[in-house]
Amino acid sequence: MKNDNEEKIRSHKDLEVWKKSRELVKLIYKMTQNFPKQELYGLVSQIRRASVSVPTNIAEGFGRRHSRELIHFLYYSQGSLSEIETLVTLSYDLDYIDITTDEDFQGKIRTIRVMLSRLIQSIEKKDNNQ
Repeated sequence: MKNDNEEKIRSHKDLEVWKKSRELVKLIYKMTQNFPKQELYGLVSQIRRASVSVPTNIAEGFGRRHSRELIHFLYYSQGSLSEIETLVTLSYDLDYIDITTDEDFQGKIRTIRVMLSRLIQSIEKKDNNQ
């Protein structure tokens, strides 16, 4: 039975992980504005595409009919987080960002990764109980 304090998830827009991943996109775009111009079609493009992939895959998964498909897209989001993690590290290695920025992004990525993992576990548990 549902607790009165528990909110119903009607769409991806109700998910905190979707909101946090949107915030990550904004931060990635701001961070990469100061990258060298020669990186516009390299590192900048790749890290921006990977960051946009996280919330869009969450949204696409919620638009599917079955929870298995949703989980599939949530795993895509996790893969994109791994890509972002590597690209942020490379940005640090190339001296485009400082250690504080790197650590801040790595923390945000870990938080979103944990949230996605918990969401996947919750959906799988629900499926197994039905």
